Amino acid sequence: MAPAPGTPAAAAPPAWKACATTSYPRLQCAELSVPLDHDDPLGERITLALSRVPHTAKTFQGPLVVNPGGPGAGGRTMAGFVAASLPAKTAAQYDVIGFDPRGVGASKPALNCKPGYFAPVRPDSVPRDTRDERVNLARAASFARACGEKYGRLLPHISTTAAARDLDAIRQALGARQISYLGYSYGTYLGAVYARLFPDRVRRAVLDSVVDPRGVWYEANLAQDTAFDARHKAFAAWVARHDKAYKLGGDPAEVERRWYAMREALKRRPAGHTVGPAELEDTFLPGGYYNGYWPMLAEAFSAYANERDPAPLVAVYKALATRDASDENGYSVYAAVQCRDARWPKDWGTWYQDNWRTHAKAPFSTWNNAWYNAPCAFWPVEAASRIEVTNDALPPVLLFQATEDAATPFEGAVTARRELRGSRLVVEEDGGNHGVTLAGNACADGHLARYLDTGELPKDGGGQGQADAVCAARAEPEPAGTAARGSRAGTSVATLPATGGAALHGMLGHRG
Repeated sequence: MAPAPGTPAAAAPPAWKACATTSYPRLQCAELSVPLDHDDPLGERITLALSRVPHTAKTFQGPLVVNPGGPGAGGRTMAGFVAASLPAKTAAQYDVIGFDPRGVGASKPALNCKPGYFAPVRPDSVPRDTRDERVNLARAASFARACGEKYGRLLPHISTTAAARDLDAIRQALGARQISYLGYSYGTYLGAVYARLFPDRVRRAVLDSVVDPRGVWYEANLAQDTAFDARHKAFAAWVARHDKAYKLGGDPAEVERRWYAMREALKRRPAGHTVGPAELEDTFLPGGYYNGYWPMLAEAFSAYANERDPAPLVAVYKALATRDASDENGYSVYAAVQCRDARWPKDWGTWYQDNWRTHAKAPFSTWNNAWYNAPCAFWPVEAASRIEVTNDALPPVLLFQATEDAATPFEGAVTARRELRGSRLVVEEDGGNHGVTLAGNACADGHLARYLDTGELPKDGGGQGQADAVCAARAEPEPAGTAARGSRAGTSVATLPATGGAALHGMLGHRG
């Protein structure tokens, strides 16, 4: 039977072509055309960039779609990483599918609202007076205005709901009745929204480092501030335990005092005319996501505080915190999605009170995070209502969460376990890294592989949001050597292993 007039033609299967990398030699790429507005399927169309590592086993369990989070993170490389990191017999049963979400990376069009927005040296994130506050407010408003001027027709359609509907378009193009899904960080919220919209199209779902669906997004950012301050204190305690290597003091409070003294000194004289207080926070924030960065951060801290040598600090800033065009693209989509997904306070007085209240107990990154999200106070597109993800129509979902995760605090996983009926929660006890599976924890990876292989879940651990299985956290890192000396720093991003935690955290990024 011919389709009714005005009905869009079914999407053609993706035309896969080799796009191998040294690390992922079997990676394939394709493009998929989808409506800009899914409620207007005959209107303007945009292009999603896809990737695939095809199955090789006789037993084929369908597509496993993967997402590294963000919002704004590109996901094509993620397919290669997941296929290479899963047990070979597990990966062989799936077509592992990655994609750059709408607006991101190789998907077209890609957003870059205001190139150079993060160029150093930025204003100090902690306002000393109303003048400082006005400077940062004007900066945030200029970003929102630039996004509206450049992408006004696109912004209403850059959201988690739109991305979830893109996921279903990918499913259709793959010819699959259902998909399995593995999402990290923001990708957990994307997966939960997809499951809410299309519960019968989910075969299996894994949500790792779980966004609290009740806090999208203003409250979630305030919760992050407290959690990141706790992780910064954990870093200071680790440095104190290794005082022999870093000579910054054997008392965590003394280490913290010296870190804030460094911040104050950089306010007066930015390191290398590049690293002021805001850039210092940007540099140390990745340590809140992944403790594998602690040795290089401690070396740079030691060199600056003990020897007044700024070179290692500038080097680590360039390695972990500088923003190129790809990062600017990611931030533009981050803002577009978060500002559109749910309502933010439009009265700056609310932001002012909430952030000063939080800063008083958690000063490490509260105001840095506030200005990162402040364009939402001026966003040119009306926000939607937050989606309730409560779901009793899904097959059982497997959740993973580290107890000390700062980017997605533990309570979010507890909430998700309660709201996704039949789900199970695997907890990495005392773990502080963002991203539990495929990062070197054999216990967690075993639960993941069994679920993907057979659908097996841990036994119900008692309900009420409690853990159903517990895995011990991996050991903390050891100092890499003596304190950094310019280009002879003992650890750099380049020397971190390209597998496990370092590889995963390189893809997850350091925001969202």
